[in-house]
Amino acid sequence: IGDCSGTLRKNGDMMIGGAFSIHSKIAQSSLSFTEKPTPFTCSSINLREFRFAQTMIFAIEEINKSKHLLPNVSIGYRIYDNCGSTLSSMRAVMALMNGDELLTEKNCSGQSAVHAIIGESESSSTIVLSRTTGPYQIPVISHSATCECLSSRKEYPSFFRTIASDLHQSRALAQLVKHFGWTWVGAVNSDSDYGNNGMAIFLSAAQEEGVCVEYIEKFDRAEPEKLLKVVEVIRKSTARVIVAFLAHVEMNNLLEQLNVHNITGRQFIGVEAWITADSLVTPTSFSVLGGSLGFAVQKTNISGLNTFLVKDFWDTDFQCEENHIDVASKSCKENQDLMKLRDYNDDVEELRYSSNIYKAVYAVAHSLHSIMKCSDSQGCDKTSEVKPWQVIEALKQVNFIIKNGEQVWFDSTGAVLARYEVVNWQQRSNGSVHFEPVGYYDASLPPGQKFVLNAEAIMWPGGSKKLPVSVCSERCRPGTYKVLERGKPVCCFHCLPCPDGEISNSTDSNDCNQCPEEYWSNQIRDACVPKNVEFLSYTEDMSKILMFFTLFGVVLTVTVAVLFLINRDTPLVKANNSELSFLLLFSLSLCFLCSLTFIGRPTEWSCMLRHTAFGITFVLCISCILGKTIVVLMAFKATLPSSNVMKWFGPVQQRLTVFSLTLIQVIICILWLTINPPFPFKNMKIFREKIILECSLGSSLGFWAVLGYIGILAVLCFVLAFLARKLPDNFNEAKFITFSMLIFSAVWITFIPAYVSSPGKLTVAVEIFAILASSYGILFCIFAPKCYILALKPELNTKKSMLGKSK
Repeated sequence: IGDCSGTLRKNGDMMIGGAFSIHSKIAQSSLSFTEKPTPFTCSSINLREFRFAQTMIFAIEEINKSKHLLPNVSIGYRIYDNCGSTLSSMRAVMALMNGDELLTEKNCSGQSAVHAIIGESESSSTIVLSRTTGPYQIPVISHSATCECLSSRKEYPSFFRTIASDLHQSRALAQLVKHFGWTWVGAVNSDSDYGNNGMAIFLSAAQEEGVCVEYIEKFDRAEPEKLLKVVEVIRKSTARVIVAFLAHVEMNNLLEQLNVHNITGRQFIGVEAWITADSLVTPTSFSVLGGSLGFAVQKTNISGLNTFLVKDFWDTDFQCEENHIDVASKSCKENQDLMKLRDYNDDVEELRYSSNIYKAVYAVAHSLHSIMKCSDSQGCDKTSEVKPWQVIEALKQVNFIIKNGEQVWFDSTGAVLARYEVVNWQQRSNGSVHFEPVGYYDASLPPGQKFVLNAEAIMWPGGSKKLPVSVCSERCRPGTYKVLERGKPVCCFHCLPCPDGEISNSTDSNDCNQCPEEYWSNQIRDACVPKNVEFLSYTEDMSKILMFFTLFGVVLTVTVAVLFLINRDTPLVKANNSELSFLLLFSLSLCFLCSLTFIGRPTEWSCMLRHTAFGITFVLCISCILGKTIVVLMAFKATLPSSNVMKWFGPVQQRLTVFSLTLIQVIICILWLTINPPFPFKNMKIFREKIILECSLGSSLGFWAVLGYIGILAVLCFVLAFLARKLPDNFNEAKFITFSMLIFSAVWITFIPAYVSSPGKLTVAVEIFAILASSYGILFCIFAPKCYILALKPELNTKKSMLGKSK
């Protein structure tokens, strides 16, 4: 290469060039610019690149034998070894463009020696190749350069490739990482066009997928200091997964250092450049790379290729004998180190890029076939000169199927469809390492079907079948939400429980959702459940106690009524206006019983009944007491000389008074029920976690009118009874009425603040308590003294005893 000589060559009617790194190391002489540089010395055979060159020759030989593709045209080749050096790549491309001749001016010149160039393998070298040939419109078809930067038709109008760009692979890497729940990863890439562009796309895709990157490190193969820094970063990191966007040379360097520092147990995610590279398989490499997962070029079986690589190539295209190298041709002497690869076939079964070389050669052949208007009957038109730019235009239109059935065509960026195989580094029982296919990625398939994985077939680092975990923070379970840690990536967070009434029903929720109004969060905050509906039910202990005192009050009232009925003809009962007494006892029974309407689930009818029954029965009760009070006053005045007052307040007037006063309350209740009646209401404001089922007043004015009217009658009764409390005679019961009204008023005055401040069902309990307390107060204050005489002191139940004090 130092003096523009090719490694492998063969003449033909049409020429295809090739540029591969058949050797991976180069010894450069000093460039003093005062004398002609000595030729470069290349060493360390790169078996994979040598196979690329062999595959190119195989495809050309196969086309030359074909009767249908370029039937009367032979294709020649010139394959150059760039020895893994960009500088050497430049010399190779100049030789391919100008030919090998050394003119007296010591410049390579002349017309383009080839119609197309196959290569190179690495993106950086391919960029040099494409930029150099671009102005001369010589097509370059790479089998392995995946940098997305090469997709620009403005910068690289003559570039094509039989491999997809890293745009698809980088995005697929992010999807792969996300698929396994790895949200905390490290990233290492080659400091080259390939590594930098690929990593940039991956980082963008990873951010969209919610994957965080703990560190991003890069190094070049010629920077050992940076490599050591990368190793130290990996050693100290907490991320267990490493995305390695590296060329196979950089990956080999990193692997060596990881072995030296005994850094194992990391899950490597690889790219096509190294994931299936046989050169990385060493006795110690599996401890570091075992379980690695990555995307590889699909393996394609090309019939006849394996035999050619191992036997036919050495017999026909490289006729050099290792024992007679001294008398062999110059080409044999230059490539004598290749002889050691003869009969070597351990790598043949794992060849993947060879199909890309095969497709590239056939793409050029089909383009030439189209330009030269070839046919099976008349052959090809060899009279017209084929220009390289014509090959470019033909490549844009090419569409053919190779013999394994795969269709080949180039898209608008000059690339083929993205199809990858997902492979896993596994170890067989005999200790050999193999690349086990565990899935695939096909960009041509519909969304949701592009990426398929068989996770059960994957072997993880250390031979484990358990999925590695690589997260900055453990996932937030349902019922919690994420709160980011200050100064750290979004994948580092704390998990806080959702507030009351809010839930999160997915893992790693960013916030909690409010439950609907009638629902509340369950104990672990991962589901909304109906709120507990609370009301004073019959089954509660409080209700049972209240019902007991209610029924006990009714029993006492009935007992008093029976006692009065038995003694209805006695002076005591007659003196206490037996008709009003029985009516009062009846109204008290209703007062006790109306408290039962406040217990149980509120309904439309029960809500209307409870307040109206309460209002009417208590007015009836107070009206009877008021009537008895007036009777006491009238009776006293009737004892005065010439007083005729009793005829104006006899039994008829007493009945009319009670009826009239009660009728007013009935009218108030009717108006209330007609205009805006009480109704069942779900109160969700007092308690957020439960629903208080209560009776809404409907019209507050109606409720307070009913209560106010009872209060007015009670006050009036109290005032009259108070005025009559010191009237003479044992006959006077005004003092008992005064005391009963005092208790009644005290109960209902304290009821108002208690009613307003009591929450939930306690409001109803307070109201029932007020009804029972006031009813018991009236019952005991008015009737207890009389029952005492009737039951225990019957000797006092005489007219003489009742008038004793007045004598």
